[in-house]
Amino acid sequence: MDILINLSVHYPAMQIWSKHVREKLKDIDEFLLEQYKQSREEKKRDWRTYEEQYALRIKEAMKELAPLINEAVDSIRIEKGRGRQHGLTLKQRVTLLLLQRLFGESNRMMASMLAIFSALSGIDVSYKTVERLYSDPEVELALHNLHVLILRKKGVDDIEASGDGTGYSLTIKKNYASETEKRNDEVKETKNDRKMSFAYSFKLMDIKTKMYVAYGTSLKSEREAYARARLMLKGVGIHLNSISLDRYYSHPLDVDSFGKTKVYIIPRKDAILKGSWKWKRTMFEFVEETLSYLGHYYQRESSENGWSVDKRRFGWDIAQRREDRIDRADFCTTVWHNLFQLGGD
Repeated sequence: MDILINLSVHYPAMQIWSKHVREKLKDIDEFLLEQYKQSREEKKRDWRTYEEQYALRIKEAMKELAPLINEAVDSIRIEKGRGRQHGLTLKQRVTLLLLQRLFGESNRMMASMLAIFSALSGIDVSYKTVERLYSDPEVELALHNLHVLILRKKGVDDIEASGDGTGYSLTIKKNYASETEKRNDEVKETKNDRKMSFAYSFKLMDIKTKMYVAYGTSLKSEREAYARARLMLKGVGIHLNSISLDRYYSHPLDVDSFGKTKVYIIPRKDAILKGSWKWKRTMFEFVEETLSYLGHYYQRESSENGWSVDKRRFGWDIAQRREDRIDRADFCTTVWHNLFQLGGD
């Protein structure tokens, strides 16, 4: 049975049926998406090579890194207990962990860098010391402070957001993108025989600055990583004016969970109009103002592009195996991503 929604109270003389949503989805598949893409303005091309841009970003990020770490660490007060004290200061630990994540694709390369670090500082640091930093609670606090400071420095506050998830391989043999394609996106929900194949990550991005405002990781599913990113967002204190999400989060309950925040999703093919008034208004706008709606929705390409850039910089896999250390590695990626954006447009 089809469902009719009378929106005349909110939109005079307007009615839509569930079949109108399905028909609009068919139109998008057949011709509207191509029409939308052709109507978009082409951005001016940056003719600098990727290597030149990357070198410039690193140079600018390094200028900002030390003073930001100082500020992040200075606000932390730690009561020292009995027992052996850490051989590195908190600033040194945070710096070393971030550098390991930046250059950590090769353990041998990092081992060489550690030898240089030890010679310059007079402090002997082993690779195991660095690995333990991934589960150091003081380092976690400092990274959180650093994350918030970077967002404040860039003026990230009330934002138009996008969100997207991906997976990092925990084995050498499996690649998340190819596995997702082969399984028709089933890899987003881990089956028992695939546990520990991937670490799932979800990140919320400010579309204007291309900075991540929150992230979450999980060894179980992308949905759990998404829930953890939402939880972190509350702690960061940034307000979302709107958010664009893919079809995986196009259930009415997902839309309702954002309260007054405007949500842009493409409904599933079996979507109906039964639900809250927010869901019904969202479906009305999707049906009646399609091209404008798509213009907002496809801003989530910023999130997809962000993942592409991050994986080129840091690789498609994560070397850590403990869940807390996997999460910390992804946090370091988030911090570096935002540092690279700090001096950008």
